[in-house]
Amino acid sequence: MKIDLPGLLKEKLPSGNYRYRVRVERRKAKRVRLHVEPGHPEFMEHYKAARHGIEMPPPEQVEASRDPKTMRGSMNWLVAEYLGWFEAQVAAGQYSAATLKQRRSQFRHLEAVGEYSLEIPQGELLQLRDGMAATPGAADNFIKSVRAMYAWAVERQICEANPATGIGKLLKKHAGAKPWTVVDLQRYRKIHAPGTMAHLALTLFMFTACRISDVVHLGRDNEFERAGVRGLGWQPRKKGSAFVEIPMLPPLYRATRSSNVVGASYLLTEKGVPFASPEAFRNRFRKWCDAAGLQELSSHGIRKAAGNLLAQNGCSQHEIMAIHGHTEAKTSEIYTRGAERWKLAGNAMRTLEDMEW
Repeated sequence: MKIDLPGLLKEKLPSGNYRYRVRVERRKAKRVRLHVEPGHPEFMEHYKAARHGIEMPPPEQVEASRDPKTMRGSMNWLVAEYLGWFEAQVAAGQYSAATLKQRRSQFRHLEAVGEYSLEIPQGELLQLRDGMAATPGAADNFIKSVRAMYAWAVERQICEANPATGIGKLLKKHAGAKPWTVVDLQRYRKIHAPGTMAHLALTLFMFTACRISDVVHLGRDNEFERAGVRGLGWQPRKKGSAFVEIPMLPPLYRATRSSNVVGASYLLTEKGVPFASPEAFRNRFRKWCDAAGLQELSSHGIRKAAGNLLAQNGCSQHEIMAIHGHTEAKTSEIYTRGAERWKLAGNAMRTLEDMEW
């Protein structure tokens, strides 16, 4: 096989056999031997290493000493490569650490096929998905993550096809978190009186409509004043969300000032420090809901309740978008930004202020 690469030397030995060596780039006097010949699947990898002065050992030695979980070309190897890239993207601010943690957890389901080739048949993925039928949401998220990983691999020519393409969902479409009703809100407030952290949490959710990933970070540093009106502004952690600015209505202001303990955030633990993570606060809020007999409800349902109440009381789609931090309406796909968002949010929040909840 004839191949023409910079620095590649084909040398005939006294025995009549041939060997390949490579001149090191910018160090022509130094030559590195290749232990594979043109046509070998790892030839280019060995050649590029040699150009940098690195002599890679014969493939059989590599396979004998390499941990099977990271064998090049295996499923475990692909997962490790992808997660390594993902970590760099998180460090660059392109993805969230929570998404990386979720992907790591989901890829554990690939351990059963980890030592096999990354060119996994689609039928194998279907079996893995169907084995998670008891948790269909988790099964669908697993396939979603695998699909993303293979899309990354195909783009980098690591493999030719994405075996997760075309695999359908197990979980049928549903309405998601159950919205709180006015009765639910009153029931919670009856158990958790003003001045308690539990009451403040509900008030924050209701009068900001923010996600649990944001509520644990909100504090006095997010407050500002514009034209004599105190407001609250924050950039939602969810990727693609618009910056949110809303007037800080009296019920919310009173709730944030009802505690004698002031910290870096509004919501604090018994020790007077912010919650370590959204998940830590989620567990605490779960206990507060259970104490009020609202076992089937969650914090996200409050966000939906706020949206429903606003819509029922005549707020437009764009007014609700301004509060929820959405950038696109599903029907019209029109953006609302800047001063218009502030005005729309103000109108919507005044509607919410007059509601019976």
